[in-house]
Amino acid sequence: MKTNSKKYEIINIKGSKNNMSEIKVSIIVPVFNVEMYLNQCLDSLINQTLKDIEIICINDGSTDNSLLTLKDYARRDNRITVIDKQNEGQSVARNIGINMAESEYIGFVDSDDWVDDDYFEKLYDAATRNNCDIASAGFKRCRRHRTSIKKSYEAELVCTTAQDKIRLDNLPSDNYIWNKIYKRTVWNDLNFNFEPDRFFEDIAMTIKILHQMGKMVTVPDTYYNYRVNPASTIHTTSVKHKKDYLWAINEQKSYAEENNILLDFSHFILQKVYYKIFGITFMKIYHYEKLSKYKLFGFLTIAKKIIK
Repeated sequence: MKTNSKKYEIINIKGSKNNMSEIKVSIIVPVFNVEMYLNQCLDSLINQTLKDIEIICINDGSTDNSLLTLKDYARRDNRITVIDKQNEGQSVARNIGINMAESEYIGFVDSDDWVDDDYFEKLYDAATRNNCDIASAGFKRCRRHRTSIKKSYEAELVCTTAQDKIRLDNLPSDNYIWNKIYKRTVWNDLNFNFEPDRFFEDIAMTIKILHQMGKMVTVPDTYYNYRVNPASTIHTTSVKHKKDYLWAINEQKSYAEENNILLDFSHFILQKVYYKIFGITFMKIYHYEKLSKYKLFGFLTIAKKIIK
């Protein structure tokens, strides 16, 4: 175990990785209090059909057994690097992982999610075969008793313009950093960093990445599996979460206007309001740009209100 001057520890369970072949993809995994789900996430990564990977796990001050789980996996697989640090948020954790990456491409996986076994192989093959800076896959939304495909690409398509990339990636509705891989040298040359001490940083970042990086290829028949976790950022309703959500939306809108990018916000949820009785949500109100929807128990639309 060695101490880094930047206030985190790099835990080398099995020593140097110099005997590894050239690393094709660095997978960056921020970890915070996810002991219930972490095994499934890590199992999906160590079992990837693409073997020339490194898995950079940043323990962001977890207070549960997440760090013990990370150390156990690192003992078994020397492609895993564990970084232990104080809690500073997902953005800082991701930035540390990017700075440590040594690969051709980088990708992000949230520690309560998982990916298909061929996910990184298919993305890497499509990106390199088409000389693309970005490869984008579909994703599934996984609830406790139900899984649904939320985005699926039917074919391998290469797009060069920012507007086409944004259309195929379905912005502003799908502002996700994790269903893609990115050419690391281009990412670094553009000096991309996630905003520290912010939630919903994906919303602010994704449009800039798609606009400034080069070609993107869509990748069919493999999926990122997004777990609907009640404890995750998107389901938290603190004052700071609400403020950061509005900040991220405004950042995206401002960037689009400054760069003549067309975005359709008519289907984008600007605000969610929840009403509960005895801890059970009985009403959700979704506010869109020109419409509000009232949903009983969160799924049965009982009223709509047009905003003028």
